[in-house]
Amino acid sequence: MVTAPIQASEREDAVLTSQGSLPAIEAELNAGLSTLQATVSPKYLYDALGSRLFTAICELQEYYPTRTEAAVFNACSDEIAASVGRGMTLIDLGAGDCSKAERLFSSFQPRQYVAVDISEDFLKESLGRLRERFKRTDMLGLSMDFSRTLELPDSVHCNKRLFFYPGSSIGNFSPREATAFLQRLRKACECGGRSEGGLLIGVDLVKDEAILNAAYDDELGVTAAFNLNLLRHLNRLLGADFRTEDWKHKAFFNAQESRIEMHLVAQSNVTVRWRSGRRRFEKGESIHTENSYKYTQKGFLSLLEQAGFGNARIWTDPQKWFMVCHADAV
Repeated sequence: MVTAPIQASEREDAVLTSQGSLPAIEAELNAGLSTLQATVSPKYLYDALGSRLFTAICELQEYYPTRTEAAVFNACSDEIAASVGRGMTLIDLGAGDCSKAERLFSSFQPRQYVAVDISEDFLKESLGRLRERFKRTDMLGLSMDFSRTLELPDSVHCNKRLFFYPGSSIGNFSPREATAFLQRLRKACECGGRSEGGLLIGVDLVKDEAILNAAYDDELGVTAAFNLNLLRHLNRLLGADFRTEDWKHKAFFNAQESRIEMHLVAQSNVTVRWRSGRRRFEKGESIHTENSYKYTQKGFLSLLEQAGFGNARIWTDPQKWFMVCHADAV
């Protein structure tokens, strides 16, 4: 993806931006919508409204990952803090409302907090709130599509970079893509001629299909609204004419691939037009909007090793539904 130069305003709550150009975004979306199985990257679920809807999803009873991960951090906080140490540069990938990282501030005492998220407006709002509470902590916001590139500006400190990637968002990548992504994180730990720091990551583990399916298709329909909001975002980005009433949310566990799949399914024959193309969708045809891969402990530790991380330490909940892992850049 072509990236624009990072720029900052003089405002205290400025967020540095390193986003893809609109032509590059349009080309990516056009290519995905034109394939036999239409696809849109899950990163486009997170406009300002999508980010707020995801925050609401995290409060749902069916959506176990957030509360289970939080329970692991609460139960094992001393061990995790001892493993990670203090005074690092804490780089929060997919920061959202910054609340997960915020809970770690007292024990980690980061020298610098870097919040990275694709939704610039939501990031400004979240980081502004956090700056009010932790006035003495150096903070930086970076609006970036880190799924494609991870070029950190010079204002990100070199000392002991700890990448924080909670919520099992690593599951949005295929295992091959996840390995490449983790390799980029490992490289970004190298700074000033030395390699230090590491990764603190949340990983969703394989479990009963009924639990998985309910988590991505809740009774209140919040996840459906989150998925359907993608169409509104596409309309703005592409000048498209998607109508949400023509589509229905569908989510299911694909056991063969060990992943949840989210789709938007056409409820009738419909033709959609956008600036650089058009497509007729037959009734029942879908747009594939997200994958969420589920791992075994052994399988994920193997990915970390392939990416150049070692000395992994893991913590899980009693049911072994979710894993938190800290690994060093080696």
